[in-house]
Amino acid sequence: MPAKKEDPTFEESVERLEALIQAMENGDTPLADLVSKFEEGSKLLKHCQVQLKEAELKIEQLNLKTGQVEAFDDADEE
Repeated sequence: MPAKKEDPTFEESVERLEALIQAMENGDTPLADLVSKFEEGSKLLKHCQVQLKEAELKIEQLNLKTGQVEAFDDADEE
């Protein structure tokens, strides 16, 4: 039975996304490869978004445990 492949870290995913974008932007990639790279990039992007959301939730939980109830709010950034 083969070992289960571990998910890449956030940093590894971002690095791979950057490489895919660079390869797609150079203009030398055949259409079939572009579609394949786009598909891989979409999966990596979703993976990164999930990891960021999990980190956000963990930080919120830690803040609640320590008595700090400041939650992330996108409106604060505007």
